[in-house]
Amino acid sequence: MSTIEDTVFARKRFLIGNLEPFGFVKGETCYTLTSDFMDGEFEAVLSVYDDGSYSGMVIDKMNDEEYAPLRFESFKGSYVSSVRSAYTEFLEWVAKGCCVDVLFASDQANRLTDHIFMQYEIKPDFPFGQSQYQNYGTFRHAENGKWFALVMNVKWHALLKNGCEDTIDIVNLKIKPNMSLSLCSNVGIYPAYHMNHKNWISVVLDDTLNDNEVFHLLEDSYSLTR
Repeated sequence: MSTIEDTVFARKRFLIGNLEPFGFVKGETCYTLTSDFMDGEFEAVLSVYDDGSYSGMVIDKMNDEEYAPLRFESFKGSYVSSVRSAYTEFLEWVAKGCCVDVLFASDQANRLTDHIFMQYEIKPDFPFGQSQYQNYGTFRHAENGKWFALVMNVKWHALLKNGCEDTIDIVNLKIKPNMSLSLCSNVGIYPAYHMNHKNWISVVLDDTLNDNEVFHLLEDSYSLTR
């Protein structure tokens, strides 16, 4: 399950040079920002590491312990909802001052986007408006408008049917029909989510496959959709 921090920072990357001017304190292993909220009843602690990863917690200052109800969706009372809302506002304030927006959640999806632009001078479009699919990015041929790649952020359950609610960036790519079974026998490649399984595959963009392997599959998809 995604954390509050992951939801706020999903399509953002920290600018390390902005942290100390913003108020973060540099330590041995990370930069840390603390801030009281809700009239001083709680303290937010956000840590950002050199590689851009982060962690956060909320301390209940009454007992100087982490405020556990924040992390459990089963706690839905007005008070805990107020704490979540205030903490989210704190994270959004940090994001505005210390982050840059990126198109997709995973680094590999953004590297793929850069590669497509450098190779084909094509940028993604986002055709699904304000729906739940608004962050799905399509890459199309300029000549015929056909998709050759579709980047989506989906729950693992969509691929594995295992009930996992964690999310992952994937890219759907076209293949030759006789290649479906052999390709899907590889770790990181699955029958296409929401598309014809004979003609399309879904590739997870979590570095299970290296960039060159993904780029090779992309080139095939580009050729097959021309």
